[in-house]
Amino acid sequence: MEDINSKFDNTYKDNVWILKIDNSEPNRALAVNNSSIKPVLENAMSTETTENIILEKEVSEKSANKDKLVKRADEYFNKMWYAEAAKLYEMALNKSQDNYGYQVLQKAGDAHYFNTNMEQAYKWYNILYENYSDEMSADNIFKYAHSLKGTGNYARSKKLMRLYNKRLKASSELASAFNQQREIELDNILNTEKKFDIKNLKINSENSEFSPMFFGEDVVFASAIDSSVFNTRRYKWNNQPYLDLYVSKLNEESQELKNAVKFSKKVNTKYHEASVAFSPDNETMYFTRNNYGKKLKRDKKGINHLKIYRSKKVDGEWLEATEVSFNSDAYSTGHPAISSDGKKMYFVSDMPGSLGETDIFVVDINEDGSFSKPRNLGPEINTEQKEMFPFINNKKFYFSSDGHIGLGGLDVFEASFDAEKGFTEVQNLGKPINSNKDDFSYIEDEETQKGYFASNRDGGKGDDDIYSFKRLILEEIPENKNAIAGVVTELITGDLMPKAMVELLDENNIKLKEVETAEDGSFIFEDLDSNTRYTLRTTGGDTYFEDERETATEDNTTVNVEVKLRKLQEIITVENGIRKLKTEMIHFNFDKSYIRPDAANELDKLVEVMNEYPDMVIKVESHTDSRGSAVYNKYLSGKRAESTRDYIISKGIAPERIQSATGYGEERLLNGCDGSVACTEQNHYLNRRSEFIIVEM
Repeated sequence: MEDINSKFDNTYKDNVWILKIDNSEPNRALAVNNSSIKPVLENAMSTETTENIILEKEVSEKSANKDKLVKRADEYFNKMWYAEAAKLYEMALNKSQDNYGYQVLQKAGDAHYFNTNMEQAYKWYNILYENYSDEMSADNIFKYAHSLKGTGNYARSKKLMRLYNKRLKASSELASAFNQQREIELDNILNTEKKFDIKNLKINSENSEFSPMFFGEDVVFASAIDSSVFNTRRYKWNNQPYLDLYVSKLNEESQELKNAVKFSKKVNTKYHEASVAFSPDNETMYFTRNNYGKKLKRDKKGINHLKIYRSKKVDGEWLEATEVSFNSDAYSTGHPAISSDGKKMYFVSDMPGSLGETDIFVVDINEDGSFSKPRNLGPEINTEQKEMFPFINNKKFYFSSDGHIGLGGLDVFEASFDAEKGFTEVQNLGKPINSNKDDFSYIEDEETQKGYFASNRDGGKGDDDIYSFKRLILEEIPENKNAIAGVVTELITGDLMPKAMVELLDENNIKLKEVETAEDGSFIFEDLDSNTRYTLRTTGGDTYFEDERETATEDNTTVNVEVKLRKLQEIITVENGIRKLKTEMIHFNFDKSYIRPDAANELDKLVEVMNEYPDMVIKVESHTDSRGSAVYNKYLSGKRAESTRDYIISKGIAPERIQSATGYGEERLLNGCDGSVACTEQNHYLNRRSEFIIVEM
């Protein structure tokens, strides 16, 4: 991974994290460089190049006198083709010591540094330091110190960090205290008891595999596996194939990933896709991709940024991915992580307001799928350097950083999370999770305390490899006493109701659990999140109405609820197989269609029932007596149906819950008053009515 921590006069100069692609040679296969392909996810924050840093050194390296190898290396370097640049600088420096000028030595070190080849970076930075120590900038010193740490030379690295602080012109007293504290913390990390057992996975290739993510019984990860038999497109940064997402079966016992295949064609493109996250129901995915439409898009400075995309699964197939709303063509977003309740997304960006090179931000995911305004996680998590690859479970927040005190490169850190206090107690996970190289994209199953991470440490099979881990010292999981309990009874009689079905739903109406009530009508849901809203949906079979109610957990407390089910027979009558609401008839005056006060009282009862059962849908059927013509009576009954429907809607019932309002004229008389016999006014009155048919419950 391009482990780049660069500050110069408080301005970040290095190309870190945002993907830049130069297509000035459209007919040439793109080639990308490095040992670690994470450059995709950390490629560049400025268009300034290293050769702009110290102009005075160019006096001794006038372009007219430059070696041809150096000129070509500079061209590659400026295009950020660091793998090719590093080879040419090596050739030039080995060819002649005349090339041992400040600029060439610095760029030779930088080219290797950006590809996380710390041994070679150290070699050239060391020669640079021996010859030009007084002229070296804070930026140069910082990289030199990190390359020393990357080779395991912590003592020498500490001395260089002290020099780095002096070059920043910090207060000598504050800098000394700061350095002493960092050295103490580093010693503590190095001497920490081993807490993990790790294993390099068989699925790793000679290229890069990283960013694993749980996906049901599978794991999805990013890989630059070269599976093509044709001329493969390559990314110039590290000369590897472009990244795609792969999915693999997870062996729970061995933790090996097997039978990897490419993820959906609707997701993978000819450019980079990586760092995926899924919603709790695995029906929505978020991932990082180049800013890419029909072709790569660049900002005014020619930078191709990264963006987060979202895809939904419909009928078992992933749809074409779309951008999230907080993306921008002016900065990068990436590395999404979804909270366990699906309500928040954590992500990485260099957007305005960032504290360092890349910061971790959070947005709320609203019920309609929209997002809140991004919020920076603040200095408890973010530093002046890089924070990347977030992952969160119920209680812990994991991320990688080269700004917090670590062993070299990116290290994995753990922070406790509290809804009220926020993030606290940021801790380095120590060895063997962390090494003197880049360690990142850590995920953990909270229940099994097993998981995966990626690293480009020595001894791997490729550039970035995926490692499995299991905790040797299991963390104590605090006892969860959050519960919702209750008893289901019959509304009128108060009888206990065994074998009623109770479902627990989250705020997105997703079913989390279901239980059947015991003989005493009781039920309980345990191990719930604190201070969280849930919905209880209770059914008692076909003879009872469904009950749905909201409740919320408290901290380490059992919340008790009472559920009372109402029998269908109390408000429903069945006539000839048709379910009707058991209300008094809604009657009308002769030749009139307005709602009388007594009818309004009955309709109010109907509205109350419909409010109690929000899924109920009805039909309105209105009638007349037999007096008048059949054509006129049809018209009059239609007016009565309309006025009945309009009254119900005026009381707050949604129009779509009334499937139809139909007039039947004199077609459905309740008695024999069809005009062929003499009838009293009361008999005719009974036929002037509206009735209510239940369509859905």
